[in-house]
Amino acid sequence: MQGIIAAVPTPVDAAGAPLRPQFLEHCRWALANGCDGLNVLGSTGEANSFAGPARRAVMAWAATGLDVARLMVGTGTPSLAETVDLTATADDLGYAVTLVLPPYYYKPVSEDGLYGYYRALHEALGARPVQVYFYNYPQLTGLVIPVPVIARLAADFPERFRGIKDSSGDLDYCREIVAALPGFRVFPSSETSLGAAAASGFAGCISATVNASAPLCGEIWRAREAVPQDKLAQAGAIRAAIAAHPLIPAVKHMVARRTGDASWARALPPFAPLSEASKAALDTI
Repeated sequence: MQGIIAAVPTPVDAAGAPLRPQFLEHCRWALANGCDGLNVLGSTGEANSFAGPARRAVMAWAATGLDVARLMVGTGTPSLAETVDLTATADDLGYAVTLVLPPYYYKPVSEDGLYGYYRALHEALGARPVQVYFYNYPQLTGLVIPVPVIARLAADFPERFRGIKDSSGDLDYCREIVAALPGFRVFPSSETSLGAAAASGFAGCISATVNASAPLCGEIWRAREAVPQDKLAQAGAIRAAIAAHPLIPAVKHMVARRTGDASWARALPPFAPLSEASKAALDTI
């Protein structure tokens, strides 16, 4: 797993149920237009706003309708039992990689507590081959997964803990992990990091805004040893323009604009509909 990974959104109907045809169409578009892989049911996919059956349905749609070797799926929740169940389901469906948030409700969490949570997940999975990538998103979880915890788990269970998606925006944190764990797959969450990917040893990026800029980001990744600075600046400008608005509704608006399908404009509560001013601004991108 490497390269440009789109954190894909999940379309929903008026009752909030996921929509299979629209979801698969967008996933196929992304994979055909610059993305090396997809992150299904991450934060952009509103995973934590869906009940378990809906999550399992979307996981199955992707695994059976797409090349599962090019997919990773979010399975982390504050409940260890639910995380084990979702991760085992991902393994049953053929996913090789899952993204697992830390247990973010009870804080503060000690390093031993975090280690124990992920170790318990590993032990519950038993001989299942599915890999676990950490998902570090302190802006939403309220905690940073410490590098020593990551290093300890990777050393103790090297076949299970193989990578991380970091949404903190802290590239020094990402570089610290690369330095501590050669060969570990480190994915920053912004395509603006692609300019430093080759020198820093990053495996690529996992980004929400790639849903709108996949062809451009694919070009940048393929030229990562000599990144075209004009294209990198263009990708950064697109990201900044989208992120100036509520991110998930803005990404969905961009997909709605590409497809002409108004159902993409819906987001689940607590997200509110985009303002007309936001829509007008996004339509200039």
